[in-house]
Amino acid sequence: MASNNGIVVFIEQRSGQLRKSSLEALSEARKQAPKGQVPVVAVVIGENVKDLVPEVHKTKPDKIVLVDNAQYKNYSTESYAFALAEIIKKENPAYVFAANTAMAKDLMPRIAARLDSPLASDVVEIKGSNGKLTAVRPMYSGKVRAEVEFDSPLAFLTLRPNIFPIVEAGNGVQPQIEELSITTDKVRAKVIDTHAAEGQKIELSEASIVVSGGRGIKGPENWNVLQSLCDVLGAALGASRAVVDAGWIDHQHQVGQTGKTVSPQLYIACGISGAIQHLAGMSSSKVIVAINKDADAPIFKHATYGLVGDVFEIVPKLTEELKKLNLHN
Repeated sequence: MASNNGIVVFIEQRSGQLRKSSLEALSEARKQAPKGQVPVVAVVIGENVKDLVPEVHKTKPDKIVLVDNAQYKNYSTESYAFALAEIIKKENPAYVFAANTAMAKDLMPRIAARLDSPLASDVVEIKGSNGKLTAVRPMYSGKVRAEVEFDSPLAFLTLRPNIFPIVEAGNGVQPQIEELSITTDKVRAKVIDTHAAEGQKIELSEASIVVSGGRGIKGPENWNVLQSLCDVLGAALGASRAVVDAGWIDHQHQVGQTGKTVSPQLYIACGISGAIQHLAGMSSSKVIVAINKDADAPIFKHATYGLVGDVFEIVPKLTEELKKLNLHN
């Protein structure tokens, strides 16, 4: 990249835990902005976030900006947008990167609109040429890919999780650490507390393995069959929209056009027909295994491997064989 004002990367954290996908975005920023040529600035907002500096440092940003304040303990669109917008104005970057998470989907459009700048969401590839970045993103349920060029001094990009590798740059010059005091006095609405529903151990959008179920599992009482496979593989549990709409499982598990987009190394679809809306959320998986009694199910056209048979015969046998391999030891 030719010289410009660099890249600011929003590093998301929840309860003191960094999102892996944010480190992926930071690694891609470092790749697109060679060290010593274009500055990369990582921004962490929250309470007691100083302890996160060593982990952020691994991908070698030139500077880490911390907004460490009890007012930012709980995520709030308005307060986080206010703080991040102030930092962007101060740093004056050419681009702002973030992982395409639920938080970023809420936060980045608000800041982009506030700063009158374009945004490309769910980016799966970034091309650099002559100091300009081109964002590649899927459209129309993944049927086509659009190449987005920016004709503006500032542009926002949210990057799809599990697409961009984390590259640790090894030892080197310590980044500059800057702590800013940005109060939320001007913010009209503040989050006082949050009550989270019980979630699964592994975040669906960041999981390297996902096991999903559809109508073929016959009822909500049968999720344990898939959960046992998840436990053996260290996988996240997903679901089709049909079973979410039927009330068999919470919406946080939904994969698809109106759910979460996943890009795992391995996606196992159990009793899922493969409607285009579901494929839109998982077609970028590296390996897709489909298990379905219907040999004509559309999912088989997109699967790397297909098993025609009963989920309740195949999955328990698969789980037992994988247990023998003792994968986690």
